[in-house]
Amino acid sequence: MPEPEEDPLVKEARLHRDRRARWLREGDMSVGRRLAQIGVLGWIFVVPTLVGLFAGRWLDGHFNTGVFWSAPLLILGICLGFWTAWRWMNMR
Repeated sequence: MPEPEEDPLVKEARLHRDRRARWLREGDMSVGRRLAQIGVLGWIFVVPTLVGLFAGRWLDGHFNTGVFWSAPLLILGICLGFWTAWRWMNMR
């Protein structure tokens, strides 16, 4: 018989308990580690954005299309960067 789906409240309570236990075991993060996480988060967002922009500019230069490829690939890179950053923040 398949197990019933776990109650979201119970799941969040367990997650909170585990995070608190980890905090009690390890303590607060150092300032350096927090700054490193902010830096990583910035790069997670910036890299896909720049890759989209550079790929779009290269395609526009290659096909002589103005900003036909630059704009959508830039937006795609921004969306990918936000999605990746969101997932990274919520996995912590």
